[in-house]
Amino acid sequence: MLHYTVYDTQPNAPWVTFVHGAGGSSSIWFKQLRAYKKHFNILLLDLRGHGNSKLNLKEALNDKYTFDSITDDIIEVINHEKIEKSHFIGISLGTILIRNLAEKYPEKVSSMIMGGAIMKLNLRSQVLMKLGVVFKSIVPYLWLYKFFAFIIMPNKNHKESRLLFVNEARKLYQQEFIRWFKLASEINPLLRFFRSADVGIPTLYIMGEEDYLFLPTIRKIAEQHLQSSLVVIDNCGHVVNVEQPEVFNTTTLAYLQELG
Repeated sequence: MLHYTVYDTQPNAPWVTFVHGAGGSSSIWFKQLRAYKKHFNILLLDLRGHGNSKLNLKEALNDKYTFDSITDDIIEVINHEKIEKSHFIGISLGTILIRNLAEKYPEKVSSMIMGGAIMKLNLRSQVLMKLGVVFKSIVPYLWLYKFFAFIIMPNKNHKESRLLFVNEARKLYQQEFIRWFKLASEINPLLRFFRSADVGIPTLYIMGEEDYLFLPTIRKIAEQHLQSSLVVIDNCGHVVNVEQPEVFNTTTLAYLQELG
């Protein structure tokens, strides 16, 4: 089972489950914990191979990573903790897992908050991913990760986010990085389906105005899907919860309290 941490100090409070992105860990939510613990019970997860979710030998030899299998890792923890329903908050690739979970297990999802959401890889992203697949076994994975982190978070004010993710990525094994990279490179058919299918669950997209690769697509989705809304944070890049934590916390908590 995944490594996870539970804060359930309020017996009758609703649950919030935080899902990090590829190369990160549950530690990226440290700027949200204090604000959220006042209102919610919290589940923090380390995705497989990340943080403290170290693989056993059988898992290490299995290179069949799919979004369904990783989504089922999350559901296993939720069922183990007997959480009937939760709000889900994700960042970057974690938003794809949440959206997939909502597709497979809609009864478990009260709402989705999608920070730095990825719902389409543009042509430049696809070319970069294909180059990465070609060179992934030749070039040290940390070089690749630093390169992609810089492409996604290029500005000076994105430096904290870049360093945080690169430092977390150092803890991955090269083979683990390759598995996740391959998974991300095969993502487009799934995202195409997510863009066309409105799952009908309240969804807040919260994006940085400098999230150049992903914001244009999210603008369109927020207009097309009935229960979706979009907040764009000024002077902010991809990892909104790290770069602008106070705005992120205030905006997302207000959204959840409005849902009731």
